[in-house]
Amino acid sequence: MSRTKIKHRLRAVALFEQLGPGLVTGAADDDPSGIATYSQAGATFGFQLLWTMVLTYPLMSAVQLISAHIGRITGCGLAKNMRSVLPKWAVTGLVVLLFVANTINIGADLAAMGEATALVIGGGGGHWFTIAWALLSLTLQLFIPYRKYARLLKWVTLSLLAYVATLLMIKVDWSQVGLGLVSPQVSDRDAVMMIVAIFGTTISPYLFFWQSAQEVEEIRQDPKAKPLIQDPAQARREFSRMRLDTFAGMAVANMVAISIMIVTASTLHAQGASSIQGAADAAKALEPVAGKFAFALFAMGIVGTGLLAVPVLAGSAAFAVGESRGWKCGLERKPWEAVGFYSVIGAATLLGIGISASSLDPIQALIYSAVLNGFVAVPIMATMMLVAHSRKVLGRFTAHPLLLGLGWLATVIMAAAAIAMVVVR
Repeated sequence: MSRTKIKHRLRAVALFEQLGPGLVTGAADDDPSGIATYSQAGATFGFQLLWTMVLTYPLMSAVQLISAHIGRITGCGLAKNMRSVLPKWAVTGLVVLLFVANTINIGADLAAMGEATALVIGGGGGHWFTIAWALLSLTLQLFIPYRKYARLLKWVTLSLLAYVATLLMIKVDWSQVGLGLVSPQVSDRDAVMMIVAIFGTTISPYLFFWQSAQEVEEIRQDPKAKPLIQDPAQARREFSRMRLDTFAGMAVANMVAISIMIVTASTLHAQGASSIQGAADAAKALEPVAGKFAFALFAMGIVGTGLLAVPVLAGSAAFAVGESRGWKCGLERKPWEAVGFYSVIGAATLLGIGISASSLDPIQALIYSAVLNGFVAVPIMATMMLVAHSRKVLGRFTAHPLLLGLGWLATVIMAAAAIAMVVVR
């Protein structure tokens, strides 16, 4: 191997090592419920709604970067910082709603993972696969040290490449793709509801809590690292790292979402198959029109993203509950050192199994979760903006006006989406 190639490889490895909380958070955004939403958008509306992903990228990047800043500057997670601008009862109410939404989402994601595994392996038994994936996820969170666990999650993000690979296997009308990306179209009431669903699944509250908490975890794992409010000299390097990490993570999330919409638009929509009842259903419908290999890649991508998203959903709920109650929190702690924290992770995962096994329709579960996330996101985002502007909390590191502006714009758009959930029928 030439010296030049070695240098390029070392640079690539060094770049990947800089990515962490932002990359994992962005990848977890494309969970099985998100895959179902993007698949339905492509199958029903073709390339018509691709522009929504162009709009969400700067907004979700700004919100996630603010949540990362809050964790890195203060050394405390989002829920604890929210208590500085909201009464305790209000924080508790938001955290309870977040836990409920996350638990429903976990149930829907686990069910999709079980169905996808059964589709690929054959012979049914989707529910048993669901239980197996849930127990594997729970075991990893309980017994794998944080540093190894964080590295594992980062490598699991590569499963998202399944959707880019699927895109390369089909025939695509790229002129229509370009038009869909730059030409906003809203054809009817159903399109409005789909836009609301896309925003709800792309900008979700659990992602805010997770990325903020992971920045705190990174501080605890590095003896030289301190909250920026205590050691301002680290600020320039850390802000640069967080920007790279967050912009890259959100770019990955959007690239995968766009790939899924293009794949289903080019195959299912083109064939007139517009009724998708879930992520696994999208994979099954893909087989006759795109081939067995594309179907298998799409289905196993569901499992990979689920393995990434379920611990993020359960972990973000645990961080939110634990921080709001003043408990010891952190994935670097042993289960017996943070009983309350790990109890929330266990409860969320086990309740998710119960929801996946119940008579509740998986699509209805996703709808309930999306509606809750849509409503919960608005006050949480507004509170984040207040924290980001507070010198009392962040000292000299209050958010840049451009970042605040994008954050407030995202909050207003999410509020409009929440209203649309109620008004548009």
